[in-house]
Order: sequence, then structure tokens, then C-alpha cells
Amino acid sequence: MNKLWLKISLRFFILLFLVLIAIGFFIADMMKNTYMDMTRNQLFQDAHIVSEFINTNSLNEDTNSLQKKIESFYAENQPRITVIDIDGKVLADSEDNPENMENHANRPEFKQLIKGHKKKAESIRYSQTLGYNMMYVATPIKDQHQIIGVIRVAFTLQNIDHAIQKLWVSLGIALGITLILATFIAIRLSKGITRPIEDIIQVASRLTEKDYSSRVRAKTKGELDQLAIAINTLAKSLQHQMEEIRENQQKLTGVLENMVSGVMLIQPTGRIALVNPAMEKIIGTSAEQLTGKLHIEAGKSFGLSQLIDRSLKEVTSIHDEVHMYFPTERILDTHIAPYVGVNGDIKGVITVLHDITEIRRLEKIRSEFVANVSHELKTPITSLKGFSETLLDGAMHDPEVTKSFLTIIHDESERLHRLITDILHLSKIEQHQIPFHPEPLDVIKVIYETVETMQEELNKKQLTITLPEEDPVIIDAEKDRLRQIILNLIANAITYTPEKGSIEIKLDDEEEKIKIHVKDSGIGIAKEDLPRIFERFYRVDKARSRNSGGTGLGLAIVKHLVESHNGAIEVDSEEGKGTEFTIILPKKQY
Repeated sequence: MNKLWLKISLRFFILLFLVLIAIGFFIADMMKNTYMDMTRNQLFQDAHIVSEFINTNSLNEDTNSLQKKIESFYAENQPRITVIDIDGKVLADSEDNPENMENHANRPEFKQLIKGHKKKAESIRYSQTLGYNMMYVATPIKDQHQIIGVIRVAFTLQNIDHAIQKLWVSLGIALGITLILATFIAIRLSKGITRPIEDIIQVASRLTEKDYSSRVRAKTKGELDQLAIAINTLAKSLQHQMEEIRENQQKLTGVLENMVSGVMLIQPTGRIALVNPAMEKIIGTSAEQLTGKLHIEAGKSFGLSQLIDRSLKEVTSIHDEVHMYFPTERILDTHIAPYVGVNGDIKGVITVLHDITEIRRLEKIRSEFVANVSHELKTPITSLKGFSETLLDGAMHDPEVTKSFLTIIHDESERLHRLITDILHLSKIEQHQIPFHPEPLDVIKVIYETVETMQEELNKKQLTITLPEEDPVIIDAEKDRLRQIILNLIANAITYTPEKGSIEIKLDDEEEKIKIHVKDSGIGIAKEDLPRIFERFYRVDKARSRNSGGTGLGLAIVKHLVESHNGAIEVDSEEGKGTEFTIILPKKQY
């Protein structure tokens, strides 16, 4: 029974039924009492009339005359009159022969008058002879204020019982019709009242199910109308607030998902509640696997876990640097701050991790670069200073010594000039200060032109060079940059290849790109040096590089020039067997 109108109607039906039953009993009892009072009064009046006609002397002298008089006064279906003496003997009776009647001294109404000395008495009892209830009233017969007998009047209550039964039937029908009509009206009224209430309940239920677009549509009046307006206002407010919450959540989700820094929310229990994609990459585990786990299990970093536990325990912000070794070795700038609720209780800590591994690596490279530049500049400057001081001390008077020293000073000056030029050139490339103007070029032609300029160095070391076939291969490139790329790679190959070695230049023409391979049979590069060969001033064989006049910036310049063409450079080398550089360049520049 879930319908509110049905509950109200049923309760109203039960209440109305009880009220109507109570009213029926009250009316029936009132009607019965009215009938009884009327009958009682009538019987007492009959008894009084009879007592007026009875001669007190005839009670003991002329019973036959008294009997005839009583019989003549009352016919059948009239109240029954019985005259009784003080001893209970029946002297006369309107319906029966007194001689055949038993003594009435034990009758209740008789005893009430004789023993109680009452002015009148009554009794209602069931008649075994007649089979229905009778009403008996009695009044005393007095002689000089002395009771000498009793006049009893009896009347059957059968008619009253029949009347009461008819009354009950009438009342039952009337009450039934009233109950039916009242129930029908109650149902209509309850439906009219409960329909908006049920609508309000339904809207409230939908609001609990997060359907904030639902509204109360029923037309009502009075307090229900005020309630419906309040519910609709509440629904609008909730809808507006939820839209704001969703919008803020989307903003927060967008920020978290696009942050470069890793963010992780730790509950007071030490379990992970939230991680963003950047944190997944840093830790090397997906969010589904991280959520709900202890931070020591997920991060696998004892140092980080110590900082988180400390922040939880001391409710303080912490900034420190942490090393992680899983899934790869990383240096993390760690910010940990407690998240405190409105009541001041801690809700957890927020951990923000910045991967500064590359920054630290670049700082190290920068430091090494400064040291290398200082070292590279120091050598020629020291030579220049030393030889010039020697000349000033008197050596310039010796022509041969002067010529030798000036030659060395010139060579060191040239070396210093090349070094400074390469540094400035590399700086301009890195800062994109040199304009890039690609044009259609024949790569094969550029390779041949570049090799021609290096022919003298090749001949000095008796190196054999193999070139690709002279079939034109056209790409979009800048001639000077492409030429410098090939030039630096061939120069490197010449430097690190022993005499009578070989160099091979090969070109792969693919659909959208080309691959230029420069392979030598030189000393090769150790595996541990391969990741660093494109760093500035990094040399595999420092002594040979300096002796050859190299600045240590050639491969760094090559890498930047290749990247300016939206290309890539790869290296494959084995120590003692040679090195192969592969330049990958797109055919079209967009």
C-alpha cells in the first residue's frame, strides 16, 4: 500500500465507520430508552387508574367482583393487570384465573414495594412462558397510609424489540449509504490533496537520485502551493549548484590531466585517493592500480614515503628533492602540503612532483660547457701568451725562432677563431636567429660538391671514399646547412679513421623522406659514450680531436641543423670497427 491517497481514504473510512457505529448505537439506545420510558410511564398511569377504581375493602371480601372488574377494564393485547395482597397472593388478573396462579411474593417488583417501602417499582425480565421480555411495574394499594396490596401492570416488550430491530435496519442502511458516499467523497478529496503531495514526493525522490531537472507541475493552493514553490526553488538551486560543481570539477580535471607535474592526494590513512596522468608516468603505474593502495606500495620510494608520513604526522608543508629509481632513475622536486577541512581536521596531504631530471642534466651540461669552453680557450691563449712573451724577451732577434713562434701563434689564433665562430654559430642556431629558407636541392650534387672540398684531407690519409650514384634526388633544404651537415660528418670520419681506411656515403630514397648514411672504418665509439656524442665539447678521443684542430662542437651543430630541417640523426657504432651516422630528412618542408 504505497499510495498516499489510499492510506488517507482507508484511515478516513475506518474513522468514519467507527463514528457512524458509535452514532448508531447512541441513536438506537436513545430510541430504546425513549420507548421504554414511554411504556413505563403508560404502565404507571394504568396502575394508578386501576388503583382509583379498586375498593380497598373488596381486597379481602369480594375477590370475584374484583376479578370481573379487572377483566372488564382490560381486554386482550392490553397491559396485563394483576392485583396482589400483602402476602403475595393473586387476588385478580386480567388474563388468567387467580386461583391457578402461584404466589407472587418472590417477584422482584413486589419485593421492592413491600420490603423497600417504595412508592413504585419496576422490573424487566425474560418470560419463560411467553418466550420474550416483559416489563413489570407495581404501585402500592394503601389504606390509611398502610400498604394492603399491590397492583402490578405487565406489558410485553416484543413490539419494542421489533421496533428496535427495524430501527437498527434503518440505521444500518442509512449509515451504510452515508459510509459509501462519505468514502467516495473522501477518496476524491484525498486524491485532490495527495496528488500534489505525491508529485512533490516524486520530485524529492528524483532529486535524491541526482535528477535536478525535475519540477513540481501540479496546481495547488495554500500551504501545498508554498511547499511546491519551495521544492521547485530548491531544485533550481541544486541544479545550479551541481552545474557549478560539475563545471569546477571539469576545470579541475582538465588542469590535473594537462599538468606536467604529477599530483597525488593521500588520505589520512596513508592510502592514495587521486593521481593525475603525469603522476602515472612518473610512478610508472596506472591510476586504477594506484588508487586505494598505500603510498609506500605505489611510489616505491622510501624517501618520498618518509616525507608524506612526516607531513601527515606533523601537519606541515614540506619542500625537498627526492631520487626515484623506479621505473627509471629520476630526480623529483617534491612539494607536500596537508589538506585541512573546515573544522581544522586533516583530510590528507597533496603531493606535487616536478621531474627535474632533465633540468639537472642540463645544469650539469652547462657546467661542463663552461668548464670545456674555459679549457678550450685556455690552451690557445696560454700558447699565445707564452710565445709572445718569449719573443718579447729577446727571441724575436732570431729570425728562425721568430718565424716558428709566429707560425704557432697564427695557428693558435686560427684555432681560437674557429672555436669562437663555432660557439657563436651554434648559439645562433639554437636561438633560431639564422633564417631558414628551404629550396628544392639535389642532395647527390651537394654531397659530391662537399666531398670535393675535402679531397685533400682524404688524400693525405689515403682514405677510400664511396659515393652514391649520381641520380638526382630532390628535397626541400637550405644548401649551406645541408652542406655543413655533410661536411662535419665527413670531417669526423676523416679524423677518427686510420690511414688507408674507408668511408662510405650511401643514400636511401623513400617515398616521403631520404636517409643519408655516412659510414667509416675508424676507431668507433664505446657504448657508454654514444648518448653524449652530440653534447658540446664532448670528445671520444680528446687528444686526437685537439691535434686535428677540432673544436668539439661539430656534432652538436649537425644535430641542430638536422632538427632545423625537421629531421633526425641516428648513430650506430662499435668500438674498433667503425661508426655509421644516419641523417633522416623529409622531402617536403611545410
